[in-house]
Amino acid sequence: MRLLRNQWLGRLLSIAVCVLVLTCAGITWGQEATEDKGPAVPVIKKGETQIVKRFEDPDMWIRHDLWVETEFDSDGDGKLDRMHVDVTRQRQTDTEGLKVPVIYATSPYYAGTSSPVQDYFWDTRQELGAQPPERKVALSIKRKGERPIISKSFVKEWVPRGFAVVHSSSPGTGLSQGCPTVGGDNESLAPKAVVDWLNGRATGYSAPDGNEEVLAYWSTGKIGMTGTSFNGTLALAAATTGVEGLEAIIPVAPNTSYYHYYRSNGLIRSPGGFVGEDIDVLYDFIHSGNEARRDYCDCEVRDKEMLQNFDRVTGDYNKFWAGRDYLNDLDNVKAAVLMSHGFNDWNVMPEHSVRIYQALKEKGIPVQAYYHQGGHGGPPPMKMMNRWFTRYLHDVDNGVDEEDRAWIVREDGDRSKPTSYKDYPNPDAEPVELFLAGGAPERGGLSTSKASRQGRETLVDNFSFSGEALAQAEWTNHRLIYVTPELKRSVHLSGTASISIKLASSKSAANLSVWLVSLPWKNGKKVKITDNIITRGWADPQNRRSIRKSKPLVPGKFYKLTFDLQPDDQVIPAGQQIGLMIFSSDRDYTLRPDPGTKLTIQLHATHIKLPVVGGADAYAKVFEEDSSQDDAGGSDLETGAVSED
Repeated sequence: MRLLRNQWLGRLLSIAVCVLVLTCAGITWGQEATEDKGPAVPVIKKGETQIVKRFEDPDMWIRHDLWVETEFDSDGDGKLDRMHVDVTRQRQTDTEGLKVPVIYATSPYYAGTSSPVQDYFWDTRQELGAQPPERKVALSIKRKGERPIISKSFVKEWVPRGFAVVHSSSPGTGLSQGCPTVGGDNESLAPKAVVDWLNGRATGYSAPDGNEEVLAYWSTGKIGMTGTSFNGTLALAAATTGVEGLEAIIPVAPNTSYYHYYRSNGLIRSPGGFVGEDIDVLYDFIHSGNEARRDYCDCEVRDKEMLQNFDRVTGDYNKFWAGRDYLNDLDNVKAAVLMSHGFNDWNVMPEHSVRIYQALKEKGIPVQAYYHQGGHGGPPPMKMMNRWFTRYLHDVDNGVDEEDRAWIVREDGDRSKPTSYKDYPNPDAEPVELFLAGGAPERGGLSTSKASRQGRETLVDNFSFSGEALAQAEWTNHRLIYVTPELKRSVHLSGTASISIKLASSKSAANLSVWLVSLPWKNGKKVKITDNIITRGWADPQNRRSIRKSKPLVPGKFYKLTFDLQPDDQVIPAGQQIGLMIFSSDRDYTLRPDPGTKLTIQLHATHIKLPVVGGADAYAKVFEEDSSQDDAGGSDLETGAVSED
């Protein structure tokens, strides 16, 4: 303890000398500087933080770990939980008194996860509304990694640019104390404590149970957070605490609501690629923490809180899910947010980012969005991230505040060169209403003309057939599909499509799945599923009035329900047709009840609204012959305000 205090006093003297040298040399933070004169400092040119040669050598970096004390005791041992933290910083932070801003990432995954996960999922082969079969509990996780390094992510990109990089394991994972809660308050307060430590407001220790303090004397107190998926979620979670010093975040494909991750409009739905996963499964998947407190955490968090409240019978939204929805916690957010997401992310679906982006924009928080056409993950280009962190961690006026809000990678485009738009959805997008014309069991029509009497059509549920197979089928009674004429020009969709549907079920409960597809279906080794699926959505007809309260259907009685599909921004090329497919069980996402449930659709009372750039006038023109190529919109990253040099 005395040794650390003496080191601190020595460093204070060193920092004072360094500040004097920097002042005499005329070098201040936020100004462009050269690295060949005076002490090593961050260099900023053209609004971006540059690589500094004296920061590049990994052998000259300082690496150490510590435990930061939080304000909660989530594992019930009577002591405040401590989070395991690692630090990678420039040697000059010791030798020259250099202070640097911080790029910080926290995760439940750094210490390893359970495997094989599929063995512990819920069995989706069950009747709707029934108690699910019991599932097997995952085995204990063997922690991976060696101290002091928790993770190597972001180090090569940011330390040479004059940022320290900090990682931490979230509660109940790795060497961090506490219980994992998968969206509970402690997962927001844990990174808050680390930001507080970096600002001198929380205490760090050299051991999980010791009293020897570790100080962040090298930190400027300005922190930026980033990460993908759960890691991106935790960046947003930290921002919701309003902690001072967290200046900017870049969440990539963040899960912003665990209800929206595991449910859709009252329907029990798996995230893409993980059929049968639910929040308790994810808890077991990440619980790599202290064996001594595992039984307590399993009992209090998983068994009492999750299993008793997550409602895998009705799928209704309740207090448990509301407490894990970050849209409800945005009042304290002050950090500037650069959101990143893929429009074809069927794991953490794009609504997760869009809903937060819209809410923060309304609150006046500095916010931008980067969207691409791929799947899960995919950060913004390094240039965008650099400018974002340079603006808010170095307080350099580099113009990001005045740039367009939305940056979208166009179809088959280079992800480093997105196209800029004033906002998302595209400000020129307007809803265009399309109506159905019968054709079952083959294909019906989809157009802006509403027929007065279209009657009814029926489908028979059968989970044995995938959505892809149903969309390609020429004749089947397991789905209904309605298609537009062939597009003569491309059509640009931007925003959220919504469907209003009037249906009756032969049973008191039924799955409802809706896909918007581009036809004809493309096949081949290099073809991605995203080449055909425009967007999709799912709903429980029992939740037609509210996602908080389900009400059984009266067999044969017609009900009207309206719900949104997933947000999108896509240009459908000429030569394709837009198809609306309605079916029941989606085998890759929903529960799988016995086949045979019949859904009958009243065609004249069913329609879909598409967000078309240019509105009805533009949509009408897509069926006219045109020899020119439509342009999707604004400037791209190559020529715009954040162009590549």
